[in-house]
Amino acid sequence: MSDTQKADLDALVIGAGFAGIYMLRRLRDELGLDAKAYDSAPGVGGTWYWNRYPGAMSDTETYIYRYSWDKEMLQEWDWDTRYLNQPDILRYLEAVVERHDLGRDIVLNTSIDSTVYDDARGIWTCTTQDGTTITARYLVTALGLLSHKNYPDIKGRDSFQGTLVHTGAWPADLTVDGKRVGLIGTGSTGCQVICAASKTAQHLTVFQRSAQYSVPSGNGPVDQDYVDRCRADYDRIFEQVKTSAVGFGFDESTVPAMSVSEEERQRVFQENWDIGNGFRFMFGTFADIATSEDANKAACDFIRAKIDEIVDDPETARKLKPTEYYARRPLCNKDYYETFNRDNVTLVSIRENPITEITPNGVLTEDGVEHELDILVFATGFEAVDGQYTRMDLRGRDGLTIQQHWKDAPTSYLGVATNSFPNMFMITGPNGPFSNIPPAIEVQVDWVYEIIKQAEAAGAPVIEAAKGAEDGWTETCREIASYTLFDKSDSWIFGANIPGKRHAVQFYMAGLGAYRQLLADEAAAGFPAFGLDRAPATVGV
Repeated sequence: MSDTQKADLDALVIGAGFAGIYMLRRLRDELGLDAKAYDSAPGVGGTWYWNRYPGAMSDTETYIYRYSWDKEMLQEWDWDTRYLNQPDILRYLEAVVERHDLGRDIVLNTSIDSTVYDDARGIWTCTTQDGTTITARYLVTALGLLSHKNYPDIKGRDSFQGTLVHTGAWPADLTVDGKRVGLIGTGSTGCQVICAASKTAQHLTVFQRSAQYSVPSGNGPVDQDYVDRCRADYDRIFEQVKTSAVGFGFDESTVPAMSVSEEERQRVFQENWDIGNGFRFMFGTFADIATSEDANKAACDFIRAKIDEIVDDPETARKLKPTEYYARRPLCNKDYYETFNRDNVTLVSIRENPITEITPNGVLTEDGVEHELDILVFATGFEAVDGQYTRMDLRGRDGLTIQQHWKDAPTSYLGVATNSFPNMFMITGPNGPFSNIPPAIEVQVDWVYEIIKQAEAAGAPVIEAAKGAEDGWTETCREIASYTLFDKSDSWIFGANIPGKRHAVQFYMAGLGAYRQLLADEAAAGFPAFGLDRAPATVGV
């Protein structure tokens, strides 16, 4: 490498959550690069650092909501519940960082606000919020799918004199105990807050934008025998996870819903309702819930009947029953519908009775009622997938901004790279797999590690996805999504939660196992879409 090409770092990783931690580990400790990770938070953990709202937990079972690569830690780390809550997940990630001495190369309280590629030098110049610049040969963005908070533009929002909080930035010292709480949003996060806050708040008013299909989580204690069985079977467990469709630790069904009798469908639905877990109910009952209107309707009818069975007040049950496809991110909660039987919980359908404005004292709805509140919670989600990118000054070749490159829709090749942004890799970037996140992260990090390793060995100074490859992948993801009912639903999965945002495919929906195989095929062929198969076989940098 010439003097003009020298950079401060070999690799700079933005983010210190599940993805950033593992990426730093592979680049620094296994590839031997001078690498550092930067994060704006005061601690590691990514989304699990910031999301401290009541009821925050993973809806992936504990035994697979972790890294598979540290075999010893899999045998040593204990758990006692079927799902992990936020403090436990954060404690686990902090322990991984400490165990592998990664903290010395993680820079906290430091936001990377600008990243600009220098064509002449072949390096990235990254600028922090205080104007400090760091240069790096490789840039890896581990920004998270759900990080850029979405605040709805409601009249009077800034006039509220109580506490207004977004679930993605929950203060550690904020409690809802004994308070009058209002909540806007009933997605995965909102439903978790509802279940938890209703138990301690003086009163909870739920401003429901969209009725949700929610199944039981099945959460509860697990005994030591269960933990020991998981530990003894981890090799098989993680192989199954990474070759499955959604990576949630169960075998997805191969049986079409309409191929069995009505009695059998009801039996299967009830069995999985009793076991719990949203992804299991959608993908473990029948093979075509997400693709067949008839199969989807059968699932919808089953859940709607459960709402009628569970909710005491018929009018409340009516408001809670969705009328759309069961084709958003599948949800699961413990006692979600039961919560609306509580005397201290009020449901307001803002599709039927819209919010007029936020007042100093609370929320005014169209019927003239002012709902007086101490705390107003925005469980309104995130500008998913590309939001954290488009908020940055991120510029590739010839000063091309990411906003310009993604003006029509966020795109990538294989969810990990994008044309015109050389030597930049994305973990959970646009059109990555729609699946359990930690195993998808591992699959992508391992692949990024391999392509950088091969580039270093081949003396290839530039790794850049070809435009044709990116265009082809985008069309592949669009075509696959079009076969699903997800594409026919207004959901954050397609950016529908952001006013004015164009409907865009943001995930590869053919499954984690198929996606992993495509990554393996690209690597086995010598990374032809990146030109590495044509790189000179010289000694690495």
